[in-house]
Amino acid sequence: RDLGDALNGLSKLRSVMGALVFIDLRAPQVSMGFLLQHLGSYCCGSSHKALAYSGGFKHSGRSSMLARTRNNNENAASSPPDFCNNRAPTTQSNSFPTADAMNSFPKDGEEISRESYNNLVRSYCEAGELDSSMKTVALMEASGKQPSNSSYNYLIGALGSVGRTLEADAIFQEMKLWGVQPSVTTYNLLLRGLLRKGLLQLADCLLLEMQERGIRRNWETYKVLLEAYAHAGRLADCWELLVEMKKKGFKVKSSYVYSKLVGLYRDNGMWNKAMSLIREIQENGVLLDRRMYNCVIDTFGKFAMVDEAAETFTKMRLEGIVPDVMAWNCLIRSYCKAGKLDKALEYFTAMLEAGMYPDPKIFIDIISGLGEQGQWDWIRKNFENLKNKGFRKSGILYAVLVDIYGQYGNFESADDCVAAMKAEGLQPSPSVFCVLANAYAQQ
Repeated sequence: RDLGDALNGLSKLRSVMGALVFIDLRAPQVSMGFLLQHLGSYCCGSSHKALAYSGGFKHSGRSSMLARTRNNNENAASSPPDFCNNRAPTTQSNSFPTADAMNSFPKDGEEISRESYNNLVRSYCEAGELDSSMKTVALMEASGKQPSNSSYNYLIGALGSVGRTLEADAIFQEMKLWGVQPSVTTYNLLLRGLLRKGLLQLADCLLLEMQERGIRRNWETYKVLLEAYAHAGRLADCWELLVEMKKKGFKVKSSYVYSKLVGLYRDNGMWNKAMSLIREIQENGVLLDRRMYNCVIDTFGKFAMVDEAAETFTKMRLEGIVPDVMAWNCLIRSYCKAGKLDKALEYFTAMLEAGMYPDPKIFIDIISGLGEQGQWDWIRKNFENLKNKGFRKSGILYAVLVDIYGQYGNFESADDCVAAMKAEGLQPSPSVFCVLANAYAQQ
């Protein structure tokens, strides 16, 4: 009835030949039942051990030796578990381990090495087969082999990335119970999973544990924290962390982190800090990606620095980065806010020629400005350009035109828009008629 002896006996059973194997396996449900019953109450990692044994028992196939001994026995429930034959756990998924991992795995009857187990754990994690990976770890531990730090890291990181933080923490605690010292990489992986799920209190406890164990934060630790704080809008924590990084000699090297921080300060109206970060980016020689360029263009535009925004946009294209819809929208919106409709129309036309679909809000900004200046011909021309580019079935564009024409008393054009919508098979929404009725009432 001692669990340790049961696990020991189970481990030795793999390599035992002769009558002992067949005698022990005549009624596997009984021995499995006792083992699973006790595993259910066994310390921290017992739940996935029990799952592994029960899964292996249910899905295992017959060994050739057992098949020869038990001819004509078709009861699948009496088949021995996979771990009794020292095999890898089976999976019912369509994802399989890599060819290298399977080639390194021994044939039936051969001893499975620690390296083969670790390769299989990593392969299952990369394939997204986390349950199979946990089963493999359980089999490995049951056979007296210790998973490597890399295998633990793969499993903790994979579990955290899909929100299974409770299981990731259980593996982390079991890792320490086995006497394995977690590295800073292990802490970073678990920290990322906790912060991604919003478990801030547990994340703080983990950081405190790192400090107590004398494990120093590295660049990856700061990156994880900065991303989480910026995403949560924690301005004070972000600034405090940046100060700490500078004191310890760490420089922000990630364009993604910079874009988050600049956007955070920009959206909170902190002009000086946003611009200081942009200058810091230029001084540190950080390679900007599309996300960072979009953020910088938007920041310049919101602070009415349209020339700088256009210069950044040009630099982006010269470096071979193709602007996306967001970059075009940010630049066009900047010129609209600055009242430079000629430049806004120039970039709007270039955007259409590049095959980009404009944001309806950008279209509203442009034609609103043109409507104020009474340039109805320009409005019609740009609308026809949109239709010629294939953007015909857009009720939003028609609704915008009705609104603008109605506001400035151009009722004939507004009625034409409604008629054109019906002609193209687009049913005018109630809001379109409300806008038109409101315009008539105001006049």
